[in-house]
Amino acid sequence: MADFSRAISLFFALLCLLLQAIITEARNIENNNNKVGFVRTRGAHFVLDGSPFLFNGFNSYWLMHVAADPTQRYKVSEVFKEASAASLSVCRTWAFSDGGDAPLQISPGVYDERALQGLDFVISEARKYGIRLILSFVNNYKDFGGRSQYAQWAKNAGIQNINSEDDFYTHPVLKDYYKNHIRKIVTRVNTMNGIAYRDDSTIMAWELMNEPRCNVDYSGKTVHGWVQEMANFVKSLDKKHLLEIGMEGFYGDSMPEKKQINPGFQVGTDFISSHLIWEIDFATIHAYTDQWLPGQSDDAQAAFMQRWMTSHWQDSRTILNKPLVLAEFGKSSKDPGYNQNARETFMSLVYRNVYNFAKAGGTMGGSLVWQLMAQGMDNFDDGYSIILAQDPSTSGLISGQSHAMTTLAHLVNSPNLGQLHGHHPLGVGHHPQGVGHHPLGMGHHHFGR
Repeated sequence: MADFSRAISLFFALLCLLLQAIITEARNIENNNNKVGFVRTRGAHFVLDGSPFLFNGFNSYWLMHVAADPTQRYKVSEVFKEASAASLSVCRTWAFSDGGDAPLQISPGVYDERALQGLDFVISEARKYGIRLILSFVNNYKDFGGRSQYAQWAKNAGIQNINSEDDFYTHPVLKDYYKNHIRKIVTRVNTMNGIAYRDDSTIMAWELMNEPRCNVDYSGKTVHGWVQEMANFVKSLDKKHLLEIGMEGFYGDSMPEKKQINPGFQVGTDFISSHLIWEIDFATIHAYTDQWLPGQSDDAQAAFMQRWMTSHWQDSRTILNKPLVLAEFGKSSKDPGYNQNARETFMSLVYRNVYNFAKAGGTMGGSLVWQLMAQGMDNFDDGYSIILAQDPSTSGLISGQSHAMTTLAHLVNSPNLGQLHGHHPLGVGHHPQGVGHHPLGMGHHHFGR
């Protein structure tokens, strides 16, 4: 009997220790989540835990799609590990895959849990490597479903008056489909760490759409109305995270004199008016000079890039008073006459501008190159892929920019940052510690202002 009593006592002692360990682990998860602050904005600056946040980052749209298969998740880990080693701190990726092959959303409101758990893994793995995520809710294009899939779903359900994918912006049924997807993602609880997405500071921002465009209204007003409605909806669910639109930067009717900056065509968006919406926290631009200016020389493309970046930086600073991110840029290996030196020359121009604009009064928060991949992913290569482990020269360029932006953030740190509006606390002159030139030796470019 005595032995039985001792066994019972030992059992309960072990049970108490186990429960204590579980509670401690839960507290550690909660504490770790609290320690990792949310990226915020103050005027035209990103801040993290009260200090300036400047970054170098990347796109990897494929992360969730690949991670839906647990046997392929090592590719996600590989890219995050290599990115972290290059001090890349922000990654933009898709939180959508609508219909088609291996979808996240099989049909409106019906989801594949395997894909959702793939996204869970992406977020928890990003946290492990200290990388912030920008998650996009839907695609403008047909890849991974996009607006056209939403329109097709409505047609299949017998909904009337669906004429084109542009009805996505105005038809109440399509808007409800989209809102339901936003709610599904934002309110999900991660099965890997138990943290609700809307409470997870690993996520830097939500994105309404990858490159919204509208063919039936080039003024930008149709997309603008949709942005206003959806921005309000996202903020009603989640006030902790930043929100951006996903725009490429095309100017519209609100300031027609700026249309001359566009690359010769319109896409139905208005960079100025839509980014003035209160609920939109920062502005984005994309740039594909090889696609937008086909057949033009590298010098002509570089000159356009200089104008494109300069104009949007000035507008973000003086009109919007919001941070700006160059959220996509790259040079395709499929371009006629491509060579790696041409790609790296283009990237150097971009990185130099990002650094100099960030130095000259802030506003420019960082850039995200398109795109990083793991080894053995040739079927995902769109011509822009960069495999850091296989491209030491490009990797060195990217790493150098990462360190330059991090160093600059430390140099411009000021307790008065939050009291300033529009101008960086150090002004736009020369920094007293000599950061007038990019530490990578990117001095003045002959296409400079």
